Amino acid sequence: MTAAFARRSPAAVAAALATIYLVWGSTYLAIRVTDRTMPPLLMSSVRFLIAGTALYAFASRGRAGPTLRQWGSAAIVGAALLLIGNGGVAWAETRIESGLAALMVAIIPLWVALMDRAFFGRRLSQVAIAGLVVGFAGVALLVRPGGGGDVVAMLALVGTTAAWAGGSLYARGAALPESPLLSASMQMLTAGIFLGIAGLATGETSGIHADTFSTKPLIAFVYLVIVGSLIAFSAYAWLLKNVRISIVSTYAFVNPVVAVALGTVFLNESIGWTTVIAGAAIVIAVVSIVTARAPAQRPVAGEVPEPLKAAA
Repeated sequence: MTAAFARRSPAAVAAALATIYLVWGSTYLAIRVTDRTMPPLLMSSVRFLIAGTALYAFASRGRAGPTLRQWGSAAIVGAALLLIGNGGVAWAETRIESGLAALMVAIIPLWVALMDRAFFGRRLSQVAIAGLVVGFAGVALLVRPGGGGDVVAMLALVGTTAAWAGGSLYARGAALPESPLLSASMQMLTAGIFLGIAGLATGETSGIHADTFSTKPLIAFVYLVIVGSLIAFSAYAWLLKNVRISIVSTYAFVNPVVAVALGTVFLNESIGWTTVIAGAAIVIAVVSIVTARAPAQRPVAGEVPEPLKAAA
């Protein structure tokens, strides 16, 4: 068995997928709890700085230091995924329920498919095209005034999901370290700095007081650092390097189910029929796009086959 195959063994892929399926579904609940008392951007900054520092210390042992080019690529990916993507979710959850936020974030594979077609020329099947139409129709149903949530927060999530999709596609071929753990740590460190600057610039320090560090938000924060960042984000970074992004994207139609269930049980969140219909449209669209068989691509001179790209 080759080392490359071992890294991509079915058991390892299944374990990594299960991690992001369940853990990232639960982080919406944890973020909602921290948002009760903690400023969202500064909370996210400290979260990623702690997790990034710990992971970097572990992953960099016995390795040459990352190059400036690698730090630059990590900063771009970190800004897209964690500053705009995750920071945007943390901010949005101060205004909307966790389950609703999760349904919006589920549109990431729609953006991935659209950007893959627009920027990389990857053809879409008729099923995938229909999925895009249905999915974005579901988004329009949620975002419209009276759709069940704060319109500004919902529109912000449309932008943050686009940033996450773009960052994930960029990471597929970016000059990142070969070690997924080292790459993830660098992304968290750079994003932590960016989030700290954003939090200070928006005056979030005024929201820090004695009640900020009450028991439940602190427990949720520790969960986000250890499980949501150190474990789940490392699994995501590994998956991006070892399997096709269409497979990685499947987490997007599992996370909302987990998030809605947890929000209902622990936070007494209610989901109206409009949200149910829109959410069903989004999930059906994501399943259609992720599982659709892609039409044959026109060969491009010198292009590396997709399986080899994914394992690079």
